[in-house]
Amino acid sequence: MSEQELQINPIVQDSVVHNTKTLTNLHSLSASLFGVGAGILGLESYYGFLFYIAFSITTTLLFYIFQLAPGSLAEGRGVLDTGRYYKGTLDLWTSGIFNGLPGFILTWTLFYGLVRA
Repeated sequence: MSEQELQINPIVQDSVVHNTKTLTNLHSLSASLFGVGAGILGLESYYGFLFYIAFSITTTLLFYIFQLAPGSLAEGRGVLDTGRYYKGTLDLWTSGIFNGLPGFILTWTLFYGLVRA
C-alpha cells in the first residue's frame, strides 16, 4: 500500500489483532467439530485428514465470502482481498489448518473410540 492509501484508509492494529483472534477461534472450534464428524463417520488414516483439510478450506472460504466489505468489487479490489482486514494474508490461509490440527486429532480419536467401542 502506498502512503496516500494508508492515510485515506488507515490500518488500525487493534482491529487487525481482533480479526486474527476471531479467525483463530473459528478455526479451533470448527476443527473440533470436524473431529467429531470424522470420528462418528469412522474415517481412518488419510480419509480423516482429507476430510479435515477439505472442510477447513471450505470454512476459510465461507469466512472470507461473508466478511467482504460492501462495494469492495466496485472499488476495484479483488474478491479475496484481505489485506485491508488482516496482516499477512497467506499466513491466515495456512495457520488455521495447522493451529486446529491438534484439536481435530483429539476429538477425532475420542469419538472414533466411543463409536467403535
